[in-house]
Amino acid sequence: MNHLLLHACCAPCLTSVNERISAEFKPVIFWFNPNIEPKEEHERRLETLKNFTESIGAELIVGTTKYENDNSEWFEYTKEYTDASEGGRRCQRCIEFRMKKTAERAKALGLIFTTTLSVSPHKNSDLINKIGEDIGGELDIIFLPANFKKENGYLRSIVLSKKFNLYRQNYCGCRYSKERVKSRE
Repeated sequence: MNHLLLHACCAPCLTSVNERISAEFKPVIFWFNPNIEPKEEHERRLETLKNFTESIGAELIVGTTKYENDNSEWFEYTKEYTDASEGGRRCQRCIEFRMKKTAERAKALGLIFTTTLSVSPHKNSDLINKIGEDIGGELDIIFLPANFKKENGYLRSIVLSKKFNLYRQNYCGCRYSKERVKSRE
């Protein structure tokens, strides 16, 4: 069976994506999400992912363990777009940053790569796939394009999250997406 490095933004998104790709690939899960804050949220999502991957017998590589907030490389990469709308240029930069780190790790491991990000109804799968393919081309590594929200992928993730009793967050991860959720309440 082919191995694949699967960037996971969180355990709930991983559930249905893992279910879908496991027939063809043995995924190695990669946690690289320096965008998530506050610190307690970052730790809670990582712990939930660790518990879930352990329960399904999946290998997990943790690429970000230290919470850095405003001093992080991610913040430097996205700070120019702090006022951008949700789903806009800041989000694109965030996806680029995380996908590049995923691709670099995949290349070092000799694997192809993809991400769970396209399972979210709030994420643009075409943009995610273009970013992945561009980075794959730059690094001479194969990106597996996908739209994991198709065929009720997102709804399936909700069902599986309940089945596994997983913590489900209500925002993407960064302070700006959290502020957006607060403003809707």
